[in-house]
Amino acid sequence: MNAETLIESWSMPAAVAVIALLLYFFGNALLKHTLDRLKQSFTVSAPVLGLLVLPIRVLFMLIAIAGLVYYVHMPDELKELLTHILSIGSIAGVSWFVLRILAIIEEVIRQRYRDAGKSSIEARRITTNVSLMRKIVNVLVVIIAIAGVLMTFQTVRQIGLSILASAGLAGIVIGFAAQRSLQTLIAGIQIAITQPVRLDDIVVVEKESGRVEEITLTYIVVRLWDERRIIVPITWFIDKPFQNWTRNTLELTGAVMLRVAYNVSVDEVRREFERIVAESPLWDRRVARLEVTDSGDVTMELRALVSAANSTDLWNLRCEVREKLISFIYVPPLTRPPTDA
Repeated sequence: MNAETLIESWSMPAAVAVIALLLYFFGNALLKHTLDRLKQSFTVSAPVLGLLVLPIRVLFMLIAIAGLVYYVHMPDELKELLTHILSIGSIAGVSWFVLRILAIIEEVIRQRYRDAGKSSIEARRITTNVSLMRKIVNVLVVIIAIAGVLMTFQTVRQIGLSILASAGLAGIVIGFAAQRSLQTLIAGIQIAITQPVRLDDIVVVEKESGRVEEITLTYIVVRLWDERRIIVPITWFIDKPFQNWTRNTLELTGAVMLRVAYNVSVDEVRREFERIVAESPLWDRRVARLEVTDSGDVTMELRALVSAANSTDLWNLRCEVREKLISFIYVPPLTRPPTDA
């Protein structure tokens, strides 16, 4: 082979390699510019948009390698093997890119409605829907990607045709074997549609109250006040009754129970209770009422009802009212602060 023939045989691959490199660097520059614009337009944080960088670069590299494989002269067996590997890589890369896009869309929607405040029921409803729908689509994307990769193998195609012949029997067997899994998946979809429970809802599960921290297609994570987590199967919220304190609103009403002797003046305690609540910034000015709810041989029961904007404020307000009423009732009369008549 003379020099002219050698140069001619390598001119096309070299040109393709140069074009591929130029496209790669141009694509990186375009990607950086696009991500900067998205960050400014949608106020998305840089780490979130950074999720797209690696899958896009992988796709650029696959395109460049595909061009080289197509134009470079090599044995047919090697070219077929490389083409097959590139096909699998392309399916995986596109699937990876789609999963990252879905994650960014979810984060954009979360940030958009995060400014609405924790008391916004509509914001929590939308973010719960988006989170569950993304998980459902993720499962579908992964299944389609696996099916696409398997279909690139000729042997799997032939096996697939054989399986289709007995698809009825296989479907029945799989249906019985995966009955529990399908029930859980359907329950997850039902939760997404009907939303008996949403993200950040305050629920009571197994006599424990906590905040819904995460909802998946198979389980729900409830965060308790002491940082513990209860992992509850999602079917539990479909099959069993549970308390949802924030189903329609975050506003709550709670009670402080006290047992006092009969010589305690209920009117004085009531006036002190109203003063305590009125001065507290935790009270939302909806409910403040003190009543005698029970009586025994030597004591009577006082119930002080208070309301607050959310469960955290209500808990702190109840503790404050309880502490100050106990101090008021059991402080000696000579040192007790004067009350308005």
